[in-house]
Amino acid sequence: MSEDKYALLNKEQKEAVFHTEGPLLILAGAGSGKTRVLTYRTAYLIEEKNVSPWNILAITFTNKAAQEMRSRIVSLVDYGESVWVATFHSTCVRILRRFADRLDYENDFTIYDTDDAKQVIKSAMKKLNLDPKMFKEKMFMGAISSAKDKLITPEGMAKDAGGDFAMQRCAEVYREYQQTD
Repeated sequence: MSEDKYALLNKEQKEAVFHTEGPLLILAGAGSGKTRVLTYRTAYLIEEKNVSPWNILAITFTNKAAQEMRSRIVSLVDYGESVWVATFHSTCVRILRRFADRLDYENDFTIYDTDDAKQVIKSAMKKLNLDPKMFKEKMFMGAISSAKDKLITPEGMAKDAGGDFAMQRCAEVYREYQQTD
């Protein structure tokens, strides 16, 4: 990469781009050039430090930012398309799918967003004839999320519910929720 390519960077950005020993944390506000720094840093690592592009993972939070970063890297350096540029969530899903069998899951699992989860819970409530005036899907979502965080199965939740009517209903909804494809 020619020196003039770095002319677009300010002093702090150059410092971040050329830092290659140990971890680096970049804290900067919106529009301050974080994506530029990451793309130039990636190019610098490939061209000047001989890091293989397929050994670089660049993570961002939005699909738009990932596409922009990927495009910039490809325009800056040969083999830039080999850099793994992705969102935090898509990276995690890719890793989970790769190693799903180690968690006793199939690799074709589905991840629900909040709206999907609400729809599944509403459907489970309807199937179980639970009155939506008495039970709110928000309560079930919270209970299911808490159980999942603690690695409690629907069966475990039912067992822990004892004689608690509301928790027994949560366990039933959780069971239906888990059976939804």
